[in-house]
Amino acid sequence: MDHNTPEFWNSLLTEQSWNLLKELSTKPFQFAVIGGWATYLWTRQHKSKDIDILLFDFKGLEYLRQNFNLAKNDLLKKYEIKSGDFDVDIYVPHYSVFPIPPEEMLKHITTIENIKVVSPEILLITKQEAEEDREHSVKGMKDRIDILSLLIFTRVNFSLYHQLLRKCGKEEFSGRLRKIISSFSELKYLGLNPREYKLKKKELLKKLGE
Repeated sequence: MDHNTPEFWNSLLTEQSWNLLKELSTKPFQFAVIGGWATYLWTRQHKSKDIDILLFDFKGLEYLRQNFNLAKNDLLKKYEIKSGDFDVDIYVPHYSVFPIPPEEMLKHITTIENIKVVSPEILLITKQEAEEDREHSVKGMKDRIDILSLLIFTRVNFSLYHQLLRKCGKEEFSGRLRKIISSFSELKYLGLNPREYKLKKKELLKKLGE
């Protein structure tokens, strides 16, 4: 990340969150990182505040229940750990709801810095769902920054992206992604000037349409 590019969240918060994520990754249960930290691991752009993880199975829940103050959120189909100024959201197969079933998401995993993380294509789709739900909020803006960071700073397989959208019946996400790319204006968070982004935008829209 360019040192002139501003961070989105307070660095003290992100440092605490990152340290907890690294600590969790050493514990005796398996998970994949999704959300903002997954985007950071792929792009090295913007650190996250909250931690979002997808457990491989329910064994991890037992460990978390014994070692943390774990709460169940039936409404949002997830488990939560409140950690001061940031949250840890824990999702599990056969319970949590995503555009792509968690079992399918876990088929698309890479390890970065000894931390398992979902693929850029899975991330794009889950980030798009989050952005749709909170479009007009600060977190919605962070979602769009993460989406553009993924598109610009990683190699997204658009063929796989479209294939996954068809598989989960979310083909309309492709049109929404086109709009996000076309209207994105927070260029300072990408470290690009208007001319650079104009060229990048043209390239991305072409790839998305292929």
